[in-house]
Amino acid sequence: MKVAILTMFNGLSPTYSLVNVVADQVRMLLHARIPVKVLVSESCPDRERTGAFADPRLEWVKITNTYQGHIIHWHDYSQAAGSVHETFRQEAESIAEDYVRHLQDVDVCFLHDILYQGWHLLHNIAIRTAQPRLPHVKILAFTHSLPVTPPPQMDYPFSARFSPMPRTTFIYPTKSGIAALARQYHVPEDHCAVVNNSLPLVESLGPDVEAVARHLDLADADILAVYPARLTPGKQPEKVAALAGAMAAQLSLRVRVIYCDFPCADISSFLYKTRIRKTGRDFGLSQEDILFTSDIGYPNGFPREGVLNLFTLSNLFICPSYSESFGLTVLEAASRGNFLVLNEAVPALQELGAALGAYFLRWNARNFGFDTRETYLPSEEAYYRERSRRIVEAMKKDASLQSKMLVRTRYQPDRIFATQLLPLLS
Repeated sequence: MKVAILTMFNGLSPTYSLVNVVADQVRMLLHARIPVKVLVSESCPDRERTGAFADPRLEWVKITNTYQGHIIHWHDYSQAAGSVHETFRQEAESIAEDYVRHLQDVDVCFLHDILYQGWHLLHNIAIRTAQPRLPHVKILAFTHSLPVTPPPQMDYPFSARFSPMPRTTFIYPTKSGIAALARQYHVPEDHCAVVNNSLPLVESLGPDVEAVARHLDLADADILAVYPARLTPGKQPEKVAALAGAMAAQLSLRVRVIYCDFPCADISSFLYKTRIRKTGRDFGLSQEDILFTSDIGYPNGFPREGVLNLFTLSNLFICPSYSESFGLTVLEAASRGNFLVLNEAVPALQELGAALGAYFLRWNARNFGFDTRETYLPSEEAYYRERSRRIVEAMKKDASLQSKMLVRTRYQPDRIFATQLLPLLS
């Protein structure tokens, strides 16, 4: 299978939202190992090709924007009747010839606003002219603006903005617009489909987050917890794994934990990581859902900017630390919209957490002049299971937390591709 994306872009400024939508689709297709070419206007400058548009796997095609040696000027033909400029039909045929030439080797062609926008009427007619000579090409016609009601009287070629096309599925980014889209193009609603726009959060958060994402699926976790700490018993990282495991086992949630760890002379990192993984497993956390950044190329610590960016994705911060003088990571996690679960027995964490609306659990702690040792009845596991239910209930009641989780899980590119776009390619 090979896909073409027909945009007729004159430029690639990321301030134009459609440029970002197309870039996301390019990434999706290339990630799925589907060959893809992008068709733009010959006026589109190569110097603007960055990001996904500069990927060496991408075939970049410039479609003619000249006729008889003169630049083709686009006119906004949004009216229902009237006249077009004198060389309109000849220009459309010239562009159609280019479409036929460059679409011969593709199976599916995406159109982005080509059929809708008045200033693309020339390209609308060109692709309709080319289509009979491309009987093997399936078309997905994306509309990104509000569909409009067809005028009662229309003249050709203006009527092309409201006319169906064979072998074409009409796409809108939300379900709410499907009925109006079907009316605009005079097609049944089952000739239309929804493909949401996606938000490629991971790609926007830098190479360190991308490195984590290559080893741990960040997108489909109901609960994603990040714990940046020195790998020492004083930070009690095994308690994070235990609580996360109780959440996964008790509530059938997909829970993942990222330890942004760095070594400590107190204990062998290898042995301690083995213990943490075992604790997580004992309480119900799958081994593949635990990641130590020291295992993926960051043996001496994960960059602070990367930690903050991971907090942008995560929704739960658990801090069972045995002792803290302040707890700066609490502020960092809170600033990125995480639900806070802190050790109530540590005075600094209790003070910070009370101001930030944290949820408190009791863990062993060092206080001013004495230590505390917690006893759990009937068991530590039962304590975590009961508290995990309360934590998740509180998280579900927080609309901002729910929104954050849904953006990360529902509107990320891989899910959009797998559930909405890929089925339309077959």
